[in-house]
Order: sequence, then C-alpha cells, then structure tokens
Amino acid sequence: MTRRPVDIGSPDRLYMVTGGRSSADDTVFDLVTLIVSESEPAAGLQSEHVRILELCRHPTAVVEIAAELRMPVTVVRILLTDLHATGRITARHPHGARPAASLPDSVLLKEVLHGLRSL
Repeated sequence: MTRRPVDIGSPDRLYMVTGGRSSADDTVFDLVTLIVSESEPAAGLQSEHVRILELCRHPTAVVEIAAELRMPVTVVRILLTDLHATGRITARHPHGARPAASLPDSVLLKEVLHGLRSL
C-alpha cells in the first residue's frame, strides 16, 4: 500500500493561519491533551478555528486534531491557544497522564543511563 504525501499547505498559508506566530506554550497542549469545545462556532472565526470547535464536540487529543486538519502540531497548538484564551475550549490531560513540563529533563535521564551503563 503506497501512502500519499500529506499536503499541509504552503509555508505562506501556515504563516497566515497563525498570524505569523511560530510557537505556542506546549506545557498546556501536549500531544495527548484532550480538547473539548465549550461553545458553538461564531461568525468571524477563522475556518480552522471553526473546524477545531466542530471536531472537539467530544474530547479529542491534540494529535488527532492535527491529523484531521492535516497541519503540523505546532500550528494546531497555536490555534488551540487562541481558542483557549477566549474560553471556547477546555484542555485536560487523560487520567494518569503527566504534562510534558513535569517529566524529567532529558539531560538528566541521559546521565542516569550513562551511570547505569558504567556499573
């Protein structure tokens, strides 16, 4: 089975969608954060915002939203930040999941691994 490449849009289009922003706070929206719409789409919203609100009528993971929109996760996080700031969505981590910010630093983990190998 041959997979077609996904067209995520031109860099110019992604620049326009995000208003020129290139990063969002990933401590709020990691890949498994569940997003739920708190309102119906309203006039004046970008089409991508409207699509997110429609997708998230039921809890939907950030990575699933990115896949449905065929956009990079970074771009989706920026759009989610917009919706979260206006109270249109809520974000919660699945039961038992820890946000990425609370995980140990990768440098520390590498040092521990190196120490274990030298035993």
